Amino acid sequence: MKRPLLLGLTGSIGMGKSTTAALFSEAGMPVWDADAAVHRIYAAGGPAVEPIRAAFPDAVIDGAVSRDALRARLRDDPGALQRLEAIVHPLLAEDRAAFIDASRRSGAPLAVFDIPLLFETGLDAQMDASLVVTAPAEVQRARVLDRPGMTEAQLDTLLARQMPDAEKRARADHVIETRSIDQTRRDVQDLIRILTEGRDA
Repeated sequence: MKRPLLLGLTGSIGMGKSTTAALFSEAGMPVWDADAAVHRIYAAGGPAVEPIRAAFPDAVIDGAVSRDALRARLRDDPGALQRLEAIVHPLLAEDRAAFIDASRRSGAPLAVFDIPLLFETGLDAQMDASLVVTAPAEVQRARVLDRPGMTEAQLDTLLARQMPDAEKRARADHVIETRSIDQTRRDVQDLIRILTEGRDA
């Protein structure tokens, strides 16, 4: 069996990325979730625990990596991020490779990678195509501010750290606007058809 076509999925906060990823899964396409993968490798017994314990002993609590403790360490030590990435990135690459192999063996024509920092990390270069989900700015703000505890100031800080939506859309091969769940579902199904038409399993 040939490997599936690899689609990188990304979008700024509040744009509907998680919902869109779920719609690909609903349509039968395997989805690799970058955040879930990090949780897996940080969990007790995960492959990141011992290397991170060696580099940042105070970041491992009760046998698992504490993301809060790790964040505090990264704030206090400017060089820590590079050391952390040297540990984590190869482990995530192994996790992605295993996912691709499992997708190939399942006969899936398309494998989706839900990666918040797809362009920022250069992982779009490893994909066959990229998809950005977007929404009007006022819709984005309303969605994010509806989250418990979220403030205007926190949202502005988050947005300032992310690549602007316009730049993401300019770099993407495909764009889906997530105004309604029904329209987004139709757009996802249309894109699956476009990407997989004529591909042999």
